[in-house]
Amino acid sequence: MHINVRIASQTLELTQKGAEMICYSISTASKGTGQQEGSWQTPLGHHVIRAKIGNGLPKHAVFVGRRFTGEIYSPDLQKQYPERTDWILSRILWLSGLETGYNRSGNVDTMRRYIYIHGSPDTAVMGEPGSRGCVRMHGHDMIDLFDRVVPGTTIDILPE
Repeated sequence: MHINVRIASQTLELTQKGAEMICYSISTASKGTGQQEGSWQTPLGHHVIRAKIGNGLPKHAVFVGRRFTGEIYSPDLQKQYPERTDWILSRILWLSGLETGYNRSGNVDTMRRYIYIHGSPDTAVMGEPGSRGCVRMHGHDMIDLFDRVVPGTTIDILPE
């Protein structure tokens, strides 16, 4: 298994032995691509899934600090917490960079930047940039991808 995240087309492709298995519409950073901590940009390069978080939780389970809050996202919950602007829902795939000095170690470390592939509300727009650095997906797509991959799955985040 391998994942290609394509920034230009805002798609995530899951491949096996080089053949595409499935393609999802996604949303990457509204501020574009970049490696620096605090940039709110999506990091490029070769990565790996370091951890899978949320197995078995309901669709739209709410995470804060990678922990399930016990809440299930709804428009009413969003109104109750207007300060939560980039909801992390359903599942988390926590990424780790594999290229020292580019997306691993120091102030460019993808894992220490808390870059994930994660679920978003069904109302979140996919197919165009809009996140704060992570790769966002609709909940049903996130759960589908989560169930297909394992920790150690490699990911290339590509500008094209």
